[in-house]
Amino acid sequence: MTRRAYDNTRRAEQARLTRRRVLEAARELLIERGPAAVTMRDVAGRAGVSTETVYKTFGTKAVLIKDVYDVTLAGDDEPIPMIDRPEIRAVYTAAGPRQKLSAYAHAARLISERTGPLLAKLLAGARGGDADLAQFRETTNRERMIGASGVVRHLAETGGLRAGLDPGRASDIVWTLIAPEVYELLVEDRGWSLDEYEQWLARSFIDAVAAEEP
Repeated sequence: MTRRAYDNTRRAEQARLTRRRVLEAARELLIERGPAAVTMRDVAGRAGVSTETVYKTFGTKAVLIKDVYDVTLAGDDEPIPMIDRPEIRAVYTAAGPRQKLSAYAHAARLISERTGPLLAKLLAGARGGDADLAQFRETTNRERMIGASGVVRHLAETGGLRAGLDPGRASDIVWTLIAPEVYELLVEDRGWSLDEYEQWLARSFIDAVAAEEP
């Protein structure tokens, strides 16, 4: 490796570590204080970097919040699409519709466990009238529909979708069941355990959209 290549690699790694530190600091502050009470200066102070560095890396607070959410959703900052992550691949490789939907319930449980505390603060801000957070809510709802529709489409292609059930309506059902608001109501408000939530979700998926077993 040439000196220039080494220096470029070192700078890229330093930039990634700085970005990771800023994202972690932002996530902690958003959960502790809520988005309205967190500034880019606050994040910089918690991360131990300059405010200029935060702005240069993310541009706006809205972008920073979305990046915090994306990394929390995935569980790390590796550039691996959700569909290629093990918990989602397990859905597509499972043997039958019940197994696929049970695997999807497990994936939803893991994702909700990671994102729940953060989303509770962000969605409260969206309901409070913050325009950027309202846009964030629309974006994450749309992304959740992409995931739900992909699973339903896979069920239909493999003969696992309930006969006579419109795929669009099935996607709406799955999209609603995995909504963060449902997780918050059952786990945070009603005190369900994560195991209870996952088991309920699997049964609800199967009862609503799975093909009847022979």
